[in-house]
Amino acid sequence: MAATVFWRKSQFLAAKQTSPLRSWFHSCAVLRSGELPQSKFFKPLEDAMLPAGSFNNRVAFITGGGTGLGRAMTTTLSALGAQCVIASRKLDVLQQTAGEISSRTGNKVHAVQCDVKDPQAVSRCVDQMEALTGLPDVIINNAAGNFVCPSERLSPNAWKSITDIVLNGTAFVTLELGKRLIQNQKGASFLAITTIYAESGSGFVVPSASAKAGVEALYKSLASEWGRYGHRFNIIQPGPIRTKGAFSRLDPTGSFEKSMIGRIPVGRLGQPGEIANLAAYMSSDYATWMSGAVIRLDGGEYLSMAGEFNELRRVTPDQWKMMEAMIRSTKGS
Repeated sequence: MAATVFWRKSQFLAAKQTSPLRSWFHSCAVLRSGELPQSKFFKPLEDAMLPAGSFNNRVAFITGGGTGLGRAMTTTLSALGAQCVIASRKLDVLQQTAGEISSRTGNKVHAVQCDVKDPQAVSRCVDQMEALTGLPDVIINNAAGNFVCPSERLSPNAWKSITDIVLNGTAFVTLELGKRLIQNQKGASFLAITTIYAESGSGFVVPSASAKAGVEALYKSLASEWGRYGHRFNIIQPGPIRTKGAFSRLDPTGSFEKSMIGRIPVGRLGQPGEIANLAAYMSSDYATWMSGAVIRLDGGEYLSMAGEFNELRRVTPDQWKMMEAMIRSTKGS
């Protein structure tokens, strides 16, 4: 999956548009000392790929927009002209992020406090957004929670804490906004950020895997049902991307990063700007025929883990010669 999607960066890149993005994306880039040699062929381009002004006169609402991938997506959408509203529980973090992005892009970013797992809080958040900007044209459900834990050690509260944020939170935001948009006869693009193991399942993150799979079912269902109201629903499944919040809970010792990179064919982790570019494309007018899509952006990791014989990539040329001789000498069926 190429983060450039369908257009080359050189066709659309405008210097004025990309300068606000560079300083932040470069400051949060992955430390690349653990990358594999082939990664030199797959260098990330994180500057906004869409034309300047692609989101002029549009309002974008991003949950979990104060940090990590949410911040990256907000930065790109704001640089492309959107008036953004970011929401999470921590208002101080939101306000700092909103100020920093606005100062770089010149476009207003609003900070609205919201606990997505509380439907009353979601309703109040949408009331506040309507007063500030009107209903949004783009909704990105990005808020999430996760941690690694053996399933036999999970408590009911641990299960509930993740599923309430990921599945219930996405449902509360989507249904609240969807109903108001329908009432106002306004179309919109909905995008959910899930994960590659929403499709396969995964041990040690069972609440997250279950909740993310539920989010995907929700969005696929609504893509069919609510298209008649002018609504699109799409999903991005990111592979591993280093962000402080995610990796502190999923790789607290730092010991898993090397093995993650080792199973990714392109030889590196993803970058926030790559997700931001894909999210911007899928939410834009360039993708109005895209609905119900699930796009995997993971450097080939999912397929690398799935293939029965993919571990043979570790076999050396000399070992292949020996194995070939053994195979040729085999008699019978």
